Amino acid sequence: MLAGDSLSLPHSRSRCTATDDAAETTDFRALYDQFFPLVWKWAARFGIPRDALDDVVQEVFLAIHAQLGQFEGRSSLKTWVFGVTLGVTRNYRRKRTTGPAGDGCEMDSLPDSVAHPEAAAAHTEALSLLQRILNELDVEKREVFILAELEQLSLAEIATLLQISSNTVTSRLRLAREAVQMRWERAKARDQWRSR
Repeated sequence: MLAGDSLSLPHSRSRCTATDDAAETTDFRALYDQFFPLVWKWAARFGIPRDALDDVVQEVFLAIHAQLGQFEGRSSLKTWVFGVTLGVTRNYRRKRTTGPAGDGCEMDSLPDSVAHPEAAAAHTEALSLLQRILNELDVEKREVFILAELEQLSLAEIATLLQISSNTVTSRLRLAREAVQMRWERAKARDQWRSR
């Protein structure tokens, strides 16, 4: 659990006083500072193009600020923020009419343990390939795959977050894993053939 999950948040905006408003502003600033890198990463993983990431992330935090008083603590704060991010990115994709998902922006930075240039290049190439593969998946499979494999949420958490049954989560995840595995192996085979 992240340290920010213990932030004290008001349960209802209707009961806020001037003191509560100041506490809420402080809580929001702490929430923003803690979750900005994650929200940016999640939006990129969900296929938001690099040129729209700043706007989408800003929209996520506007939605979080507007809904902050409605957070009831039934899930972790991280899961709640993830749900808001998911909703905003879905709305963005729904409104968007042209172009493929994503633009090849990097999913994550290199870990500190990757020091050798050759290892760093291989790591970057693997991340780029995974992002391309994710961008090719349909939205439902991509969301479930990201939640399960990259964010390590349980099937029950995914079902709650996406408001679908556990069986649907299991089915989509199986299909997504198969698609990712097939595309990964195809890309690796193509790379080996080219290097001959």
